[in-house]
Amino acid sequence: MFVFPAQIRDLAILIARLGIGIVFFAHGWQKLFTIGLGPTAAGFKAMGVPLPTLSAWYAGIVEFFGGALLIVGLAVPIAGVLLFLDMLGAFFTVHIGHGLFVNSGGAELVIALGVGSLLLAAVGAGLYSIDHAIAANRTPAAHGPKTIP
Repeated sequence: MFVFPAQIRDLAILIARLGIGIVFFAHGWQKLFTIGLGPTAAGFKAMGVPLPTLSAWYAGIVEFFGGALLIVGLAVPIAGVLLFLDMLGAFFTVHIGHGLFVNSGGAELVIALGVGSLLLAAVGAGLYSIDHAIAANRTPAAHGPKTIP
């Protein structure tokens, strides 16, 4: 079985985090600042999304902040799960009956973003991340030598 070297794997994780994070950040920005939460909720209501105002808030906040967290590599397992749940909701409430392709309202984008987020949640942020820097600073050596009473 072929396995990529760790440096290549971590570079691939970084590229995936950046790509997925930028798309989510842009969609969250759009919901929060470009379109606004009121019109986003109205659009959700027209599409039959349950609790459209709450759903608009959730989607806007999770996509904006979750995307930002993926980009910098902070709290990636949590952000990844929340973004996956966001896309799962979009799949079941809006896209499920419209086929695969986005030009007909299909689910290809929500599937790709959702499973990508879930994968990042499972594998973590990788070497080139704030998560890694925090974990590296929490090693036992960073807390001084252990003494035996």
